[in-house]
Amino acid sequence: MSHETASAHGALPPSSSPAASARRARRLYHAYSIESLRDIAQRTLPRAVFDFYDGGAEDESTLKANRAAFARHAILPRFLVDVSRIDTTMNLLGKPVSMPLAVAPTGAIGYGWPFGDVAIARAAGAAGLPYALPTSSTSSIERVAREAPHTRLWFQSYMLRKRDFTMGLIQRARDADYEALIITIDMPTGGKRERDMRNDFGLPFRFSARNVLDFASRPGWVARLARSGMPVLENMLGFVPDTLDTSTIASSVGKNYDPAFNWDDLARIREVWPRRMLVKGVLHPDDAARVADLGCDALIVSDHGGRQLDGAPAALDALPAIVQAVSGRLDIIVDGGVRRGADIVKALALGAQAVMVGRPLLYGVSAGGEAGAARALFLLREELLRTMRLSGLASIGDIGPHVLAPFAAR
Repeated sequence: MSHETASAHGALPPSSSPAASARRARRLYHAYSIESLRDIAQRTLPRAVFDFYDGGAEDESTLKANRAAFARHAILPRFLVDVSRIDTTMNLLGKPVSMPLAVAPTGAIGYGWPFGDVAIARAAGAAGLPYALPTSSTSSIERVAREAPHTRLWFQSYMLRKRDFTMGLIQRARDADYEALIITIDMPTGGKRERDMRNDFGLPFRFSARNVLDFASRPGWVARLARSGMPVLENMLGFVPDTLDTSTIASSVGKNYDPAFNWDDLARIREVWPRRMLVKGVLHPDDAARVADLGCDALIVSDHGGRQLDGAPAALDALPAIVQAVSGRLDIIVDGGVRRGADIVKALALGAQAVMVGRPLLYGVSAGGEAGAARALFLLREELLRTMRLSGLASIGDIGPHVLAPFAAR
């Protein structure tokens, strides 16, 4: 079965047995938090694949800081407020969403679940949320547009040394009617992810005595991969001239980020892209102001989930200064460390219009395909509703700085 004709529905691989389906459904039903989905994913995936999704750069200090930043803030509730009806809807980039959340671009999802990009996109669309497809996806720009036609699709582009190839990807997203373009600016080179080194992990897998035993320890994962075939970074086909070899393509991509990409280049992309445009990877308030000056529609405050520069600040900690710097000139989305509905409230109280979530959807899709991704979004929305009701907040518009306690959470 070729990648262009294979089923991409993502709910289950085509030959999964009814018994396996029932077991998976029971596990998802009893997953009561994002951490529960993470535990299922950890038990389901080989260690090398799980660590690729879960890990950060070097000492993982920034990865840990993203969660710690949310823990430092406490919500100060108000009571005797009518919270019999809670409204989580709002507008993001000028269109309504069911809650202030967008699904972040996360690469190589197909190693966790066959055509997992499509599975997550479909779950996002069903939940009334945008989905950002990464350059390094294992489902192509066109496949996701075809298989998730009811989802608001954004395309995230890295800047590759081959500028013509990069601009071709952007044109493909325009031709496929993607609503928005995200330019990621925080990867002039790849981060040093030491978990991957310890696991002998690369894309594709570099087989060694260590990781062959690792893969063999997860026979269900091996069976899914055998049925669907080795994932391909479909958007990158053609990146290496005259080859469709996955090994050559995958090993080349990380070495081909363009360290010369600069503000003038970003301005030229803004000039030629006619739709909504976001810039991802902003941490400095001066950079945020320049993004606003270029006429971009939104910026994403992000430290790349702690996967690039270890020692960078937590995204949530960088947020207040950025909010002050842009003075309401564009939407602000914060990305990094969101695991609970209460985290969404805290981010909005600090000035964001919305959050982005990546790993929660990776855990969910790895645990159970489209149903697992849907479970992750359900949990976040249910917790958001509960947090708002317990805090005396009837609508998203009620969330402001006054929601946070003037003292640090213990």
